[in-house]
Amino acid sequence: MEKFLAAVRNMFNVPDLRRRIFFTLGLLAVYRLGAHVTTPGIDRLRLEEVWRDVAGTLLGVLDLFSGGNFRTISVFALGVTPYITASIILQLMTVVYPTLKKLQEEGEMGRQKINQWTRYLTVVLAAIQTSFVAHWLQVNGVGAPGWGFRLSTVLTLTTGTIFVMWLGEQITERGVGNGISLLIFAGIVIGLPNGAEQVFNRLRGGDTMATIGVFAMLVAMVLIIAFIVYVESARRKIPVSYAKRHVGRQVVGGQQTTMPLKLNMGGVIPVIFASSVLSMPQSLFAAFPPEANDKGWWASIWTFFQTFHASDPYYELIFLSLIIFFTFFYVSIVFNVEEVADNLRKHGGFMPGIRPGRATAEYLNTILTRLTIVGAIYLALVAFIPQFMLSGFKVGRLPFIGTWLDAFVTTTPGLGWIPNGMDYQFYFGGTSLLILVGVAMDTVAQIEAQLVMRNYEGFLGGGGRLRGRRA
Repeated sequence: MEKFLAAVRNMFNVPDLRRRIFFTLGLLAVYRLGAHVTTPGIDRLRLEEVWRDVAGTLLGVLDLFSGGNFRTISVFALGVTPYITASIILQLMTVVYPTLKKLQEEGEMGRQKINQWTRYLTVVLAAIQTSFVAHWLQVNGVGAPGWGFRLSTVLTLTTGTIFVMWLGEQITERGVGNGISLLIFAGIVIGLPNGAEQVFNRLRGGDTMATIGVFAMLVAMVLIIAFIVYVESARRKIPVSYAKRHVGRQVVGGQQTTMPLKLNMGGVIPVIFASSVLSMPQSLFAAFPPEANDKGWWASIWTFFQTFHASDPYYELIFLSLIIFFTFFYVSIVFNVEEVADNLRKHGGFMPGIRPGRATAEYLNTILTRLTIVGAIYLALVAFIPQFMLSGFKVGRLPFIGTWLDAFVTTTPGLGWIPNGMDYQFYFGGTSLLILVGVAMDTVAQIEAQLVMRNYEGFLGGGGRLRGRRA
């Protein structure tokens, strides 16, 4: 504890680091202030009634990523969701569009160009999504009818999204940590006191089963957080040797080192991508409900998505499949085995027993595939288990055996919570825990690196260094 307090003091002894920390905290405070600026023309009482009906659906995911701004339809209602969606589209395009692939390989200039295109695409997606939101508000009687309200809402929310994107980029460039991730992190942390209040209310109720459920949930959360920290810090170290070379009169190389590969190289990005993709159809169907007596295909799809929430088996199947897909996709983008093998060969490096070049790339690809499989399963489990405990699992909607399973769990003592969960809010879900722990580890690792670079002891003292998810 003494070393930790000393590290905290050292953070504020370094002028540049102190300035970066205060800059980050200041912009996060600005982001939270925006949550109290409501979009003009909103009927707040009607909005609360609507949220009581839709809070359990995927619109709750939008509210999670916006830090509660979507629930109040503030000027930052969409948060960073359009920016995340634009990033997904641009990264997918790099695989199928050769021009973007070349830009990505051009280094810093190419990345800046792609970032600029991501900003433009964010504005377009924000304008489209806010038009759906404005229509949804009008359909539910939250906003005034007519084009005046719709245009003002689109203009206000799109401008707010651009400002949030700018805040995230400024934090990344001039603050500490990844700005977009920190904005999501701040939004989740703000909601934690409400979740804690629900827990204490359960304990004060005096119900024995409710008390046991609370303690079981707390123990599960501690174990899951410890598991997340353990896996996020896990590395697969590949030995690398460098041959001796003569550079002028000096002999360089001839050293042994290791190439550390993370077990979960994708971090929390695949979960965020999967959640963002799933939230898009929900906002579309919410904005365009069918007529009262409509029996067509649109009404059937709309009815399906009305029951499409965290406890639905079909939702879980699609959600977990998307997590696994985006894990493999994202890792293939951030770690190019052929490029790494080529760089090793150019610098005289090789892996013992493996020929340089193509054989090294195949060897790395085999290791990376195994690590990614384990990482994808880990992300799916961490995202599913807490959500299963909180929201339950509608076993009755399973095909073939659903009716039998539903009758079994409802009549068996101690299993009645499975279909409905423990009835808590989304704050303690697996996605929330992954984001909170992952972003915290990344930010602390960056501060640790800044302290060590300036000859200060980090949070772990001289005994080691804390490594972030991307270390």
